[in-house]
Amino acid sequence: MSSTTTIETISKPNIGVFTNPDHKLWVEETGPKTDDLKAKKGEDLPEGWVTVAIKSTGICGSDVHFWRNGAIGPMVVTDNHILGHESAGVVIATHPSVTHLQTGDRVAIEPGLICNNCEQCLTGRYNGCEKMRFLSTPPIDGLLRRYVNHPAIWCHKIGDMTFENGALLEPLSVALAGMERAGVALGDCVLICGAGPIGLITLLCCQAAGACPLVITDIDEGRLEVASKICPRVKTYKVDASLSPSDAGAAIVKIAGEVKPAIAMECTGVESSVANAIYSVKFGGKVFVIGVGRPEMSLPFMRLSTQEIDLQFQYRYSNTWPRAIRLVRDGVIDMRQMVTHRFDLEDAVKAFETSGDVKSGAIKVMIQSEIDS
Repeated sequence: MSSTTTIETISKPNIGVFTNPDHKLWVEETGPKTDDLKAKKGEDLPEGWVTVAIKSTGICGSDVHFWRNGAIGPMVVTDNHILGHESAGVVIATHPSVTHLQTGDRVAIEPGLICNNCEQCLTGRYNGCEKMRFLSTPPIDGLLRRYVNHPAIWCHKIGDMTFENGALLEPLSVALAGMERAGVALGDCVLICGAGPIGLITLLCCQAAGACPLVITDIDEGRLEVASKICPRVKTYKVDASLSPSDAGAAIVKIAGEVKPAIAMECTGVESSVANAIYSVKFGGKVFVIGVGRPEMSLPFMRLSTQEIDLQFQYRYSNTWPRAIRLVRDGVIDMRQMVTHRFDLEDAVKAFETSGDVKSGAIKVMIQSEIDS
């Protein structure tokens, strides 16, 4: 397929996937309105913006959390709110000022809108922007719509990449940011805690980086089987909740062939899992926490202190999309086996119920809108 897509006819209404403080979930019409898109053809867009017809959107754990719990830390759903931030689609309109994109271009959407003025933005760490507006994080509406307007600079061309892979660039960006900051190196023994989407993509990244041996943990046997399928050389450990963190750490080291991990990539944010990771890594090792957890938790301070273990954290990503696109385009990272379920946009409620059901076997659930490839 070429790097452009036939310019589509805007025929169906723009609908979005909503939640609210009462934890309801529904699909209804939203903006930008279809009639405006037909009539104005980009003329009323802000300078530097484009309109994208969203084709694939992955459901993130944070989307399910905002629906079911209504908040993640200080980020609280206070009104009707559109979910979704892992999306790819095709450009259908551009403001006249946009020159690097044209209608028909296939793009992946980076969902953070930054101020470009604060220290974090000016030094390239824009994930820490003091005025960040991250789509799907309340009160900023997300991307789970048929059509969205977005700054062109944050719409990354994906060429002939599938829309599904384009949507997966967002969680891949999370893993890439973690890999860079954690400093995973060739030959490092690495522990990945959690075999959800972020944990599995982190596993793929560690495999590509030449880390060995690799160990991944989870409470679900099915997810560990998926991990073994996408990375045959990984060693798996099903978490035993009856074990103390020190005993769990010892069990993990045993599975690794008595090699203590240099780095633990903690992808759950669960207090017990973080503690297990701390008791697993070697003296001078690092526990790098990607997962999002409770506002406060208790950790084994003296273990960290006496073993000189670095405890490091991550918040989203910056400057990752070009690398992510190259890795997928050249076949270095293949995330296709992670997509377990697909639903039409109109069936988004069922998609969320599936994603949030631990018995469904879901890893990554995709919501599609009039998709052609």
